[in-house]
Amino acid sequence: MPSNAPAPGWLRNPGGRVTTAGIVLALLYFGRDVLIPVTLAVMLSFLLAPIVRALRQVGVGRISSVLITVLVLTVSCTAIAVVLGTQILRIAESLPQYEATIQRKLKTLDEVTLGRVRPITKEASRLIEIHEKMPGPAGDLERLVPAPAPNVVLLPPQAASPQPLQLVGKLLTSVWVPIQATGIVLLVLTFVLLEHESLRDRFILLAGATDIRSVTLALNDAGARLSRFFVSQFAVNLAFGVAIAITLSVLHLPQAMLCGALAGVMRFVPYVGVGIAALFSVALAFAVDPGWSMALTTLGAFVLLDIVAAQLLEPHLYGHATGLSPLSVVVATIFWSCLWGPVGLILSTPLTLCLVVAGRHMKQLGILEQLLSDAQPLTLPQRFYQRALSGDPQEIIANARAFLKRDSLAAYCDRVLIPALHLAQLDADVRATTWEQHRNLRRAIVEVVAALSNESLKLPRRLHRGSVLEDLSAGRWLRQQREQLSGRWQGPLGAPPGSVVLCLGLGSSADDLAAELLVRLLRMQKIDARHFSPGELEGGLPRGAEPAGVSIVCLMSAFPSPERERADSISKQVHELFPCALRVRVFCPGVTALPELASNDGDADQVASSLVQAIQICMSWREARDKHDLPPPPPNQSKDVSQAGHSQSSLA
Repeated sequence: MPSNAPAPGWLRNPGGRVTTAGIVLALLYFGRDVLIPVTLAVMLSFLLAPIVRALRQVGVGRISSVLITVLVLTVSCTAIAVVLGTQILRIAESLPQYEATIQRKLKTLDEVTLGRVRPITKEASRLIEIHEKMPGPAGDLERLVPAPAPNVVLLPPQAASPQPLQLVGKLLTSVWVPIQATGIVLLVLTFVLLEHESLRDRFILLAGATDIRSVTLALNDAGARLSRFFVSQFAVNLAFGVAIAITLSVLHLPQAMLCGALAGVMRFVPYVGVGIAALFSVALAFAVDPGWSMALTTLGAFVLLDIVAAQLLEPHLYGHATGLSPLSVVVATIFWSCLWGPVGLILSTPLTLCLVVAGRHMKQLGILEQLLSDAQPLTLPQRFYQRALSGDPQEIIANARAFLKRDSLAAYCDRVLIPALHLAQLDADVRATTWEQHRNLRRAIVEVVAALSNESLKLPRRLHRGSVLEDLSAGRWLRQQREQLSGRWQGPLGAPPGSVVLCLGLGSSADDLAAELLVRLLRMQKIDARHFSPGELEGGLPRGAEPAGVSIVCLMSAFPSPERERADSISKQVHELFPCALRVRVFCPGVTALPELASNDGDADQVASSLVQAIQICMSWREARDKHDLPPPPPNQSKDVSQAGHSQSSLA
């Protein structure tokens, strides 16, 4: 069904959804005898499709390519089964040679484990016998039961010795079911590979021929993911089996090749396959070696190699290519194993992957992608906002440090922190948040900014009404924290000419925080940046401060708000106080707005749509100053700043 098609009535009705889900589950359970071979054949077709395509590219015909591929698969599986069976028979024949070693080790294990518990059980048995000998209802009941007649020995009836034909019949009966299932799988696989294009066209017609593009995209996505998953899994398991065989050969364990082959095959079974193979190999080492070192070393080899394969090889080869969350894989394994048994356990990941692809490309099944995929359900700003409302700054800091491993702090502020502030402002405008949530938000912002900017911060665990943080905005509180170290003017009054950058918020608390963020980011770049409000400059400069010391004034606006209307008047005031300073408007876009265009820059010299662009302007100015190059452009000469980086401050 195409993604833009309307949902059927049975999907829009909750009762219909439950009924449909029940019918589907019933069909999957009662029709498993038919569905399991067909599903196995379809899944194998994704693994063999690249081989068929390669044969056709070298000039082999379509039918010949399919028959050669299926024949090679059949011969390979038969040869592997014969070799494994022969090796198992040899092990069974050689077990009597190790009978003494096995008995001695079992006796040692019994003494170490059960031997320590046996005295306790004997004492408990003695007490029970004493209690049973005491007169009571139990004794009366024993007297009522007649004793068996003496000297009467009951012998079991002698079973007739089986005839050769009966043995052959039992053998054929035991192997006929797997042979029949294998034949059905190979037959269906052959026709699936032969009719690959026809089946795809039929599925497109069934799913919705009116939107061929969407259905084709879904099929290609599912095919690419499944093929990559199967091929990568086959390569990893093959490498794992070879490594186990080589390691056990070095340890001089007999039948090391058998153990390696078993390990590679059983690793296709999630969670329990490697354990079963390890148990077999450790049991063999337990029987062969008179000591305990070979068994322990074999177990350690399995554990170490499985960790290497799971943590190093698989993430690099197909890691998140499946797009499944770890929890969904576990739940899917339990679900499909209960529904289809061992085959469902093996096919759980591919089947769940198909459901995720269907949910990704079919709007009506979108809930499957939300429940099963590894995609983040919330964007980074939404996660920041939610954790801040919950009063959990430590998780925000942990997520931020993970972000900073691949990007800068300025980009984090543009993409995460400021959009999260806008989300908070949107909720505050409709009075959707409480006073306690506002307090948690301010506290989280203060702790996160202080931690990420490497500033020491000590806040009381409980903020009582009337505390400093409740009276001030987060930006003003962070500024006062810096003023405790650098003074009220955040630096010397007699600064060298052209060495100071002033950051002024346009009026809102979010603008004030954006100005403080830019100051801290610029100070990390060794630029003397200072944070003031426009009201603090209305009375003029303090005594000892020279206007020539200020070279850049940044007017900060975190997101579109009524305070931006004051930008022109504040810009004129800044021009009167600092006639030679470069004025930069830093207008960050909100979560629902586009970046400001350069035509709306008023009389500012430059316009930036993010903190990253503002830092680039200041860094360019510093480089020009350090090189004794020309000063910044004179006031009232508009200079556009490229908007190529505006997407960095949009909602992630």
